[in-house]
Amino acid sequence: MYGISSERLTAEEYIDFLKRTDLGSQYPRERFEQRIERLLKNASISLAARDEAGRLVGVLLGLTDFAYWLYVTDLGVDRACQRQGIGRALMKAALEAAGGEKDIAVYLIANENAVPFYEKLGMERAGDVMQYNHVDWTEFVVK
Repeated sequence: MYGISSERLTAEEYIDFLKRTDLGSQYPRERFEQRIERLLKNASISLAARDEAGRLVGVLLGLTDFAYWLYVTDLGVDRACQRQGIGRALMKAALEAAGGEKDIAVYLIANENAVPFYEKLGMERAGDVMQYNHVDWTEFVVK
């Protein structure tokens, strides 16, 4: 069993969580800890799923204008807790917090392994997304 709440995570707790998820490979090494702190401080939506003992088992971070769109930057579930509906519940809670299904379009960049999960939620690949990316990016895995 788990509960979902809106809360600001500390960088330490989030980095520990990243080690237990596939999200730990989506960030560049450059200025990692400083950038994680900024992400956690500035996300419009910050949702945490915790088990009965209070352990962090799921996270959704997103940016929204609360009128038209929600960009999900991070959606992850502890590997030991997957397939329990946590990711689906986090996405539903985020959509409601942003303004609801009839007003809010959701966008994200999906890890190829997560595409089947998002398709089960009814999401589709979008061919009209543009990007400007000149980021220093050295791949690594949070350990």
